[in-house]
Amino acid sequence: MGQNQLSNSQLYIGIDGGGSKCRATIYTQDHKQIGTGVSGRANPLHGLEQTFQSITESTQLALADAGLPAEACNQLVAGLGLAGVNVGHFYDQISNWQHPFKSMYLTTDLHTACIGAHNGADGAVIITGTGSCGYAHVGHQSISLGGHGFALGDKGSGAWLGLKAAEHVLLTLDGFACETALTDKLLAYFEVNDAIGIVENLAGKSSSVYAKLARIVLATAHEGDKVAIAIVEEGAAYISELARRLFTINPSRFSMIGGLAEPLLTWLDEDVASKVSPSLSPPEFGACLFAQQQYAAESVA
Repeated sequence: MGQNQLSNSQLYIGIDGGGSKCRATIYTQDHKQIGTGVSGRANPLHGLEQTFQSITESTQLALADAGLPAEACNQLVAGLGLAGVNVGHFYDQISNWQHPFKSMYLTTDLHTACIGAHNGADGAVIITGTGSCGYAHVGHQSISLGGHGFALGDKGSGAWLGLKAAEHVLLTLDGFACETALTDKLLAYFEVNDAIGIVENLAGKSSSVYAKLARIVLATAHEGDKVAIAIVEEGAAYISELARRLFTINPSRFSMIGGLAEPLLTWLDEDVASKVSPSLSPPEFGACLFAQQQYAAESVA
């Protein structure tokens, strides 16, 4: 059946690459999903070679899932929504990649997430996963906020929550900050018994390592720990204000996506939480729609 798919109509692959993982999904011309694959992170801030490897691996896994041969990659029209390509030189480097696809169209993961969340219609989206950022598109207007990367930005994200928890715990262990239940939880998580043990596990590590601590912070906040509550409230206040900035161009829909979208919802200000609508489709479908639109425009030209 896979070979018939190749001969019948153009196939598209939508790729969503972020700080923790890269997901690739193959779609038919009429948007039927036929295969998907997931590999490692694909944010060029963490290295171009890693990004290219993750894109290639997730593509090959998606082809295998679709029952297509590996060499069918060169017949796919690819849409790539990647974190980090809002930085100009990364966009240029990836655009100049000798990619394995028939055609490749690149944009930010924010853009494709917004396209997918609203099935191609106008709207706004906030990503709260390993990182955090916001995007809104209405008519000819667009706003893109955040997405500056860990640890310069990404406030309210999983990585930020983990970093703030680790910072406070280290201060507590050195006698400079108030006691918190996070201390015992982080020591147990890393299976260490002192500050040096925590440092050895976190120093120089990527955002995805810090983001794994976010669930501990949220759970501890729900248990009533004042330090954890303060960290989560600060992050949620930023996300709420980020949403309000996006609302200034009056998007008709607003969605939140990413691993922390649901856990953070209860911490957001009510005026923002009440406007959240479910995401209609995943970011990789948004990348597929983006690729279809760009490919069609080039074909006409």
